[in-house]
Amino acid sequence: MALVLTEEQELLRDSARDFVTNQWDFDWLRKVRGDSDTAGYDPDIYKQIVELGWTAIPFSEEVGGLDLGYAELGVVLEEMGRKLMVTPYLSTVVLGGGAIALGGTADQKAAVLPGVCDGSLLLTLAYQETSRHDPYAVSTAATVDGDGYRISGRKTLVLDVQSANKLVVAARTGGNAGDRDGLTLFLLDAGADGLKVSGGLLLDSRSGGHLTLENVAASAADVVGEVNAGADILDELFSRAAVAASAEMLGGAQDAFDRTVEYLKEREQFGAKIGSFQGLKHRAARWFCEVELLRSIVMDALRAIDEGREDARELACVCKARASDVYQMSGQEGIQMHGGIGMTDEFDIGFYLKRARVSELLLGDSAYHRNQFAEMRGF
Repeated sequence: MALVLTEEQELLRDSARDFVTNQWDFDWLRKVRGDSDTAGYDPDIYKQIVELGWTAIPFSEEVGGLDLGYAELGVVLEEMGRKLMVTPYLSTVVLGGGAIALGGTADQKAAVLPGVCDGSLLLTLAYQETSRHDPYAVSTAATVDGDGYRISGRKTLVLDVQSANKLVVAARTGGNAGDRDGLTLFLLDAGADGLKVSGGLLLDSRSGGHLTLENVAASAADVVGEVNAGADILDELFSRAAVAASAEMLGGAQDAFDRTVEYLKEREQFGAKIGSFQGLKHRAARWFCEVELLRSIVMDALRAIDEGREDARELACVCKARASDVYQMSGQEGIQMHGGIGMTDEFDIGFYLKRARVSELLLGDSAYHRNQFAEMRGF
């Protein structure tokens, strides 16, 4: 398949770009800093996103979805990433909703996914327990209790945990921390007894927090997928989520580049536009090539998911590794080419570096994904 947008995808991109540009207030990132009472997102913006149908993109028509693909999902995420929009979209649609779509029972899908599509239900995925992405390093224990389970443990870096109505929690029903086997996913209510949330804002003003579970009750009907086989769902989910996150990162890298090029055309030094300086021209040209290469990788990875290609997981690793590197480069080059003013709060360019730092660590950094790719290739 050619790595170009279809006519329908171009219309979706134009609509998304118009909405993000005209409706999203970039200064929201400044307003919420230090605000411990923030909801973590703008409910009015999310309501409009729902009305546009974005939350229904990857889900089947049977549950109220649009039955589109990750190619369309990536178009929307890229535009949201361009202006660093903060919403529970990734946590609800991609992570939580994705887990239910991949492994949920018919009853779970019917109970959860329509609410995701119409915006009445927010989800998130609680899996991480260490300082970095390590899907199998789970110590949270789910012990059998009659016909159900009791879950105890602690999760960290749970996206949008403060606003979530339900959570998909990874717990261990067998094996030891680090083992692939023995993981089980549970669908829990955010208000369940014994479940405590400690929230806050991440470096880039997105919402994240910690989750503590103390003998939280779960029934057999709350199990998502098969007992002890949660890794089968997580492997596919994280592969898809890494590509989705990369699409958002691509948008940020592109906008940081565009902003900087415009600044190079306007800023004068020594009686000339600084964009005319050869050293800056070469750096900008290299930056342009890196962003375009990332775009090709992201588009191919999104289509690999939709087509069910055998190399989809390998491409996901390549995609997230490249996105992490290019976004970091974009944040750093943007600030350096702006000069000292790029470090001030007066200019927006510094927010892109903050988002790049957080995005790199979410769902695995470049080193993690390079290692995963090497293992898949037998190294």
